[in-house]
Amino acid sequence: MERHRILGDKVVLYRRAEGGNWHCYTFLKGKEWRKTTRQKNLARAKDFATDWYTQLCTHLFGSENPGKMFTQAARAFLTEYKAITHGRHGADPLQMHRDRLRLHLLPYFDDSHLSEVTSGAVQQYRAHRLAEPEQDARSEGAPVGRGGAKGWKPPGRKTVEDEIETLRMVLETAQRHGWIDRIPDLSDPYEPTPKAKPKLWFTPWEYRQLCAALRRNAENPAIGCDKVEAGQLRDYVIFMVNTGLTPTEADALQYRDVQVVRDDTDEQVLEIAVHGSDGINYCHSAPAAISAFERMLARNRPRPDDLLFSNRIRKLFNDILKASNLKLDRKGKARTADSLRHSYICFRLLEGVSLHDVAENCRISVETIEKHYAAHLPALADALLIDLRSEKHTASKFLGIENDGHRPEA
Repeated sequence: MERHRILGDKVVLYRRAEGGNWHCYTFLKGKEWRKTTRQKNLARAKDFATDWYTQLCTHLFGSENPGKMFTQAARAFLTEYKAITHGRHGADPLQMHRDRLRLHLLPYFDDSHLSEVTSGAVQQYRAHRLAEPEQDARSEGAPVGRGGAKGWKPPGRKTVEDEIETLRMVLETAQRHGWIDRIPDLSDPYEPTPKAKPKLWFTPWEYRQLCAALRRNAENPAIGCDKVEAGQLRDYVIFMVNTGLTPTEADALQYRDVQVVRDDTDEQVLEIAVHGSDGINYCHSAPAAISAFERMLARNRPRPDDLLFSNRIRKLFNDILKASNLKLDRKGKARTADSLRHSYICFRLLEGVSLHDVAENCRISVETIEKHYAAHLPALADALLIDLRSEKHTASKFLGIENDGHRPEA
């Protein structure tokens, strides 16, 4: 006879013959209770048994019944989420919620009623997920690593918080159905105050080193590319450092999205149509981006719908960073193509452009710039101020800007 226990061993599912219907069994108030589920599928039989057990508790205990089970709310959430979000978010978010429930939340809260999912219970769940499980006596002394048992590795805090987010959505579903009056506090009381993490960028000195490496590579390619690709890589860096686009935005950019215009100061700049989920946004480049764009037009002779950059450009950029020893910053963190956007923002701030103008052109908030960019520039700004007091230096020279006001090209 095949058996399965659910709801913390409170209910037993069994069937007498393979392929037959499942039956459910429980023991309440000194009496055995049995019922056929009329289901041959185990998952459906478990759902039936959960509903049957809840109704039986309501009948036997009346007002003392603690209410719906967590498993019922989870099932209702998945059913509603799949139907309502169909075609909007795709299958991935639904599958992620399913996996979090199946692998972690349901095994832990399987025998819990919704009234038992309190703030304390949620905090105990966090501790359970982040604590090393007790070692099975049979696995003691087993080899760890290749060919043996894998060592335990704690999940990341973001992983756990994603599971709490799924739990919150389940409880919101229960609240909408009137199964609970309110959602308990699900915040982590011991969560450390987040610190502002400066974005990786190229300082003016490092950017000059990168420009020199790009110039040498354009003259004599040495990173596994031909002269055309080397020239394209050089223009890619100049274009990105003078526009503030994200690598993803640049990957989708077509030649028809870029045109040369005059700004409010009657200076020629590039006007770029950035296509995003919220429609088309326009940003304007620094003047130095024009020469890079014009070289690309002359080199590639593109059609209007051709992409500006190939899908190899990021790999080539990564290769030139390694070749010029600029891949890692002084703390050992790796730079990527995003560092070009971060450099644009920092350079503009050091040149005295207002936070609001930089934020508007980069399509981010002023708070984001204050937190992740402006916060780590005072030291460099102080060095600039000291350097300006010397008659031998100028602001343009310190920032690596030529006499015409443009940053040096690679």
